[in-house]
Amino acid sequence: MAVTKFIIFTTLIWSSVVFAKDWWENGNFYQVYPRSFRDSDGDGIGDLNGVTEKLQYLKDIGFTGIWLSPIFKSPMVDFGYDISDFYAIHPEYGTLDDFKNLIRRAKEVGIRVILDFVPNHTSDECEWFQKSVNRTEGYEDFYVWHNGKVDSGGQRQPPSNWKSAFRYSAWEWNEQRQQYYLHQFSVKQADLNFRNPLVVAKMKEVMRYWLDMGISGFRIDALPFMFEKGPDETGNFPDEPVIDDVSLCPDPEDWCHLNHTYTQDQPESIEMVYQWRELTEQYKKDNGGGTILLLTEAYTTFDNLMLYYGDGNRNGSMIPFNFYFMQNIVRNSTAAEIRSNILTWLNSMPKDVLANWVLGNHDNPRFSTRLGEGRMDLFTILLQTLPGNAIAYYGEEIGMVNGKITWEETVDTQGCSSSPQTYERYSRDPERTPYQWDGSNLAGFTNGDHTWLPVAANYVENNAFSQLRAPRSHLQMFKRLIKLRQEPSMRDGPLEIKAILVDILIYSRQLLPNGDMYIVILNLSNSRQTFNVNEHFKIGSQAEVICSSLNSKYVEGKIIDATKFEAEPEVGVVLVNID
Repeated sequence: MAVTKFIIFTTLIWSSVVFAKDWWENGNFYQVYPRSFRDSDGDGIGDLNGVTEKLQYLKDIGFTGIWLSPIFKSPMVDFGYDISDFYAIHPEYGTLDDFKNLIRRAKEVGIRVILDFVPNHTSDECEWFQKSVNRTEGYEDFYVWHNGKVDSGGQRQPPSNWKSAFRYSAWEWNEQRQQYYLHQFSVKQADLNFRNPLVVAKMKEVMRYWLDMGISGFRIDALPFMFEKGPDETGNFPDEPVIDDVSLCPDPEDWCHLNHTYTQDQPESIEMVYQWRELTEQYKKDNGGGTILLLTEAYTTFDNLMLYYGDGNRNGSMIPFNFYFMQNIVRNSTAAEIRSNILTWLNSMPKDVLANWVLGNHDNPRFSTRLGEGRMDLFTILLQTLPGNAIAYYGEEIGMVNGKITWEETVDTQGCSSSPQTYERYSRDPERTPYQWDGSNLAGFTNGDHTWLPVAANYVENNAFSQLRAPRSHLQMFKRLIKLRQEPSMRDGPLEIKAILVDILIYSRQLLPNGDMYIVILNLSNSRQTFNVNEHFKIGSQAEVICSSLNSKYVEGKIIDATKFEAEPEVGVVLVNID
C-alpha cells in the first residue's frame, strides 16, 4: 500500500566477489594537491619535501596510496596542468632528488605513490610545441594545426566554432607558423595530436620513465578531450551544434553553450586507456613488482564510464573515477535517490572489477560545503562504508571547507577568465586553500609570512593537530572508518540497502555465514525518527556503536537498544551486532 510520507523501498542486494586481494583493492586513496599540502622552505608554496614530511601522518590514518597533482616543470598558468617538460620536476616543488627521496620514504612507511599524467596537452613553452611551430622533422603534426577559414569579407577566422573549457575560442593563431592551434583549455595549453603515432609513442615513453622511478601508477587527466573529430574531405573541422535550451547557458563564448559532439568522448580515448593498461601490465611482467594502478578522470556519460573499466575483451582503468556518484549527490538528494545512484553503479559494472566512490577533488567545491557542513560526517561515513575503493581529497579527513577567496586574491585561470561579478561561479581556488595542520600562524602550512592562497578562516578551531588530540573529531572518526574497512564483512560482505521512513538510508554489510553484521544508518532529514532496526536487518535486540557523526549522542562503544533506535537529524551511525 502506498503511503504519502513514509515510504519503504524494496531491498536490492549487491554481492561482492571474494578473491585474493591485490595491494590496491578495497583501498583508500588520497589526493595530494602539492601546492597546498605542506611548505617546507617558507616560500608559501607547498612542495615535495613537505609531502615527504607528512607521509607517516597519512600512513597512520590508513591510506593505501597518494596521488600527486602534477609536479612537472610548468609555467603554472593552470598550476601544473600546463606541462613544459614531462621529465623534470617543477622548481617550486623541488628537485628530482627530492622526488626520489619521497619515493624512498613512501616505501619505508608503506604507502604507494601515484602520479598525475596529463596526456591531452602541453604548455606552449614545451620543447615539443616549439619544434612543431618550427615544423622540425617529426614534430610537424605533433599538435592540432589548421590554416583557418577566410570569411566573405576576406578576413581570416578560426577553423571552427569550438570553445575552450576556459571560455572563448579553442583556436589560437600562431604568427610564426601562420596557422591556428587547438587548445581546449588555456591558450597556453596546446592540444597534442593523438592521431599521430609518434605522439602516442612519446607519451608511453614518459610513462615508462616515471615507472622506472618506482611509482605505483597514474591518475590520467581529462580523457574525454584527448581526441577530436578529424577534418572532413575538404580539410575543414565541423562546427558543433548549439545546445537546445540556450537559456541554460546563454553566453555564446562559454563552453557550455555548445554540444561537444566533435571534441568530446571520441571512442579512441577509451581505446588509448586500453593501450596504457597493456603497457603497464607488460611493464610489470618485464620488471617485476606490484600491479600498476590506473585511475582515470572522465566527466562523461555513464556508459562511457563503464567502458573505461574494459569492453569485455580488453581491460582499462581499475578506478574510473565515479563522477556519476559525485555529480548526482546534491544537497537535496533523497535517500531513495542516493540508493538508486549506488545500485546503478554496482549493478552495471563489468565482471571482476571494483566500485569506487569519490565526492571531491581539486576541480569541485568541497563536499562539506556543497552538501552541508553539518552533514559532512554523514557523507564521510557513506563514502567509507560502501564496497570497493574510496578516494579522498586532501583535507576531507579533517572536515576542511571551502575558503573565501576575493576577486583580488583569485589566481585560478578559470576564475581569472571570468569577471569580478562571475568569478565565484568559475574559480577553483576555494577548494585549494592550504592544508590546516595546526592553530599557529598560517595554519602551520608554512614557516614563511605568506601563502599562495589565503588559509581558510576556520583553521584555528579546525586543524589536524587539535583533532589528533581530541577524543572525538572528524579525523578520529575517519581513522576508525578506515580501520573498519579492513574487517572481513566490510571488505568482502555484500551490500543490502534500503531507503526507509523520512529520508533514511540504511544498509548492511555482512560476510556470511558467521561474519559480523554492520548496519549503517544515515538520516538525511532534519527530523528525529525512532524505529526498530530489526524490521529491516536482523541485528538483534542490542548493538554496539562503532562510529558516528560528531553531533550524535551515540558515542563509539555505546550499547544501544536496536529495537528502539533513534535516528538523529543529519547524523550517520555505524552499528555492529553483539549477539
